[in-house]
Amino acid sequence: MKKITRLFYILFLVLPALSSAAQKYKKIEDTARLTKEYVHVRNDIVALHAKLTIAENDLPGYQSKARDADNDAATAAAASSDQASKAIDGDVKDAKKARRKANKAYSEAKDSRSAQRKADSQENKITRYKLDIQKKQQRLEALDVMRVAIGAKIAADSIPQVQH
Repeated sequence: MKKITRLFYILFLVLPALSSAAQKYKKIEDTARLTKEYVHVRNDIVALHAKLTIAENDLPGYQSKARDADNDAATAAAASSDQASKAIDGDVKDAKKARRKANKAYSEAKDSRSAQRKADSQENKITRYKLDIQKKQQRLEALDVMRVAIGAKIAADSIPQVQH
């Protein structure tokens, strides 16, 4: 029962707010603010497109570095494994070499992981930019609808009314 009551109150309070917030600019006096927001949103879209282009151009470099680091890590791991095999039958000198190669392989693996994270981060950034552009374009379309509605209102107000 408590849940139903809470749901009722939420719907009772939220639904009127949704309809009033649907169109922010309604009056002829709002055209200046509408135009200002329209220009601001368009400028944001242009800036986001520029950032998206830069991020997309940088992505192949990040992916290349990640592949190279992965190859280096695999090579270092194989060399470490070979040296460890030699150290089993060898002396202390071979064991020290094996330890150095193991440390190098570990370092290369960390570098590879770091490079892969940077590439993934760049891909996420590209996705974020695309979503932001999509949201801004939807807002621009909503502003266009508001602009048309205000234009229709101006046209309707300018037509002389015939009195009977």
